[in-house]
Amino acid sequence: MTDTQIVQAYADAWTQSIEAVSELVAPLPEGEWNRPTECPGWSVRDVVSHVIAMETELLGDPRPIHTLPRDLRHVVDEFTRYCEVPVDKRRCHTAPEMTAELEYTIIRRSRALRDNSRYQPTDEVRWPMGPYSRDIPYFHLLRNRAFDVWTHEQDLRRALRKPGNLDSPAAVVSRDNLIEMLPKAVAKLAGAPAGTAVVFDVHGPLEFMRTVRVDDDGLGTVDATVPLAPAVQLTTDWETFARLACGRIPAMSANVKIEGDEALGRRILENFAVTP
Repeated sequence: MTDTQIVQAYADAWTQSIEAVSELVAPLPEGEWNRPTECPGWSVRDVVSHVIAMETELLGDPRPIHTLPRDLRHVVDEFTRYCEVPVDKRRCHTAPEMTAELEYTIIRRSRALRDNSRYQPTDEVRWPMGPYSRDIPYFHLLRNRAFDVWTHEQDLRRALRKPGNLDSPAAVVSRDNLIEMLPKAVAKLAGAPAGTAVVFDVHGPLEFMRTVRVDDDGLGTVDATVPLAPAVQLTTDWETFARLACGRIPAMSANVKIEGDEALGRRILENFAVTP
C-alpha cells in the first residue's frame, strides 16, 4: 500500500472501533456507567472519558484545569496523573452528557481526518502522551489511536459482557503493533540471554506465530520463521495475548501454555505488559 492508503486504513480502523464504542455505551442506563473495567482504577465512564480526552486534545482543545483527589491508588506516576486529570473531571457527568460528548467528538475528529490537508503521512506531529509526548510520523499517530481505541473498546466489551470485534480492522492494527513490541518484552524486560529464540503461538480470531531472537548484544528482533527447538514456546489465544500485553491481567491468571524453559517463559509473562 502507498503511504496515503496506509493512513486511510488506520483512519478507517479507528472509525470502526470508536463508533463501536459509541454503540456499546449509547443505551446504557446510569448505573452501568459505573461498572469496573480491567483498565486499572477505571469504570466504563472513565474509559469513555479517556477516549474523549485523547481525541479532543488532538483536535487542539485545551486540557482541563483540575486537581486530583489524593486517594486514587492507581495514579502512581506522571503518566497516570496526566491520563487521570480529564477522566476525574468527568466523573460527575451523567450518561446523556457522556454519550453526547462522545458523539460530538467522533463527528469533529472524523471531519478533521476526512478533511486533512495539513499533514502528509510521514510529517512529524506531536503525540500527546504527557511525559511520553514526542514527535512521531502522522501515520504512526493514527495507528496508535486505532490501537488505543480498540484496546479500550475491548475493556468496555468485557465489562459489559458484550464480546466482539476481536478480528476487526483495528484488532489487526493492534496485533501488528503488539508484535512489534515483543522484542522489548523478551530481550529488555525479561532479560532473555543472548542466543535465545522464543516462539509465540497465538490462536483464535487472529492467528499468528512469531519468533523473537536475542542477538549477541542482547537486542531482540521478531520474524515469522519458527525454529525447530526454541528455548521456550508460549501458546495462548489472541484475546489473552492482548490482555497480557496491555496489562489487563496478571501472568499468574492467564491461560498460557509454556513449553521448554519454564523459568524463562514465566519471566517473559511477568514482564509482558508493554504498553504505558
